[in-house]
Amino acid sequence: MINQIEPWIDYNELRELKRVVDSTFVTEAMLTEEFEEMNRELTGTKHAIAMSNGTVAIYCALKALDIGPGDEVIVPAMTFIATANAVIMAGATPVFCDVYEDTFCMDIEKAEELINPRTKAIMPVHLYGQSADMEKVMEIASKYDLKVVEDAAQGVGVRFLGKHVGTFGDVGVLSFYGNKTITCGEGGMVLTDNDELAARCYKLKNHGRAKKGIFVHEDIGFNFSFTEMQAAVGIAQMKKLPEIMERKRKIYDRYLTELAALKRLHPVFIDPRTDPVFWFTSFLSNETEDLSEYLLDCKIQTRRFFYPLHLQPCYQESNLIKKGNNKKYSVSKRTYDKGISLPSSYTLSEKEQEKVIIKIKNFYANRN
Repeated sequence: MINQIEPWIDYNELRELKRVVDSTFVTEAMLTEEFEEMNRELTGTKHAIAMSNGTVAIYCALKALDIGPGDEVIVPAMTFIATANAVIMAGATPVFCDVYEDTFCMDIEKAEELINPRTKAIMPVHLYGQSADMEKVMEIASKYDLKVVEDAAQGVGVRFLGKHVGTFGDVGVLSFYGNKTITCGEGGMVLTDNDELAARCYKLKNHGRAKKGIFVHEDIGFNFSFTEMQAAVGIAQMKKLPEIMERKRKIYDRYLTELAALKRLHPVFIDPRTDPVFWFTSFLSNETEDLSEYLLDCKIQTRRFFYPLHLQPCYQESNLIKKGNNKKYSVSKRTYDKGISLPSSYTLSEKEQEKVIIKIKNFYANRN
């Protein structure tokens, strides 16, 4: 089986993990500080606070901004479900907004139509390694005095107008889940330039304390601690990031070149203002379901796009979410119907990619 995505793990991670074993410190010690510093250097942000995963990182970002019951947060309908669930976890209401036809990121004009006195924040998602339109996001946030929480879970290494995603708004969040561009197995990172927000986020993940090792808790908090084992893997991965980004670009370029003649398979548009990281290489097709099943029979794994939030079974009878003016979310639904992500791992060999390309050509040859 050629997997659609898998991490690049080797002796480098083992070497960093040995540092943890040798130190005997296993929770938020020297390696965690080192990993946070690497994220500050990568993104150019003042504060990078490691969290146990990306979902709780979004939750902490929202709570640090005093977002909770009675508040609404605008989120794109085309995103992984954690974006909306973190809003629900914070006690607020996610309001679904349709996405642009080309980038699949939040349609800011439609988002503006959803703003009302309860709207507290807007949460753009940088989808599939591409940036949302942060120029428009920041304009509308300024116009209506909204907080901006950037879900940059898929955006490690991605830049918009030369600036790393997750650093435009009040708070940004990265993810290091197993299938991300770089991984810690699990893990998240809160990014902010605001000292007060950083302190609040740290307290929220540390049982309401400003530092560990004491038993006086100034606030109510929780345990969203990072581990040294996560940090060890993350450090090794961060060192590999430039090579991973370069390899993913080559995989993307080869797919585009080799499949360019297929008129029924369309590459995803890339906003020229974005320096993308091709976490997944994705295409649009009217035969997505058939193509996916055909490739699986050929022992090639693909993935469909994120199932739109307004169609999620768990939300159908729920009063915890709010649908916007365009309740059909036609663009999100159409994008899901057409979207397919091809094998895109750093570990994908040229021979394996050639097999994928040949099988796709064969699929379409039988349909001409």
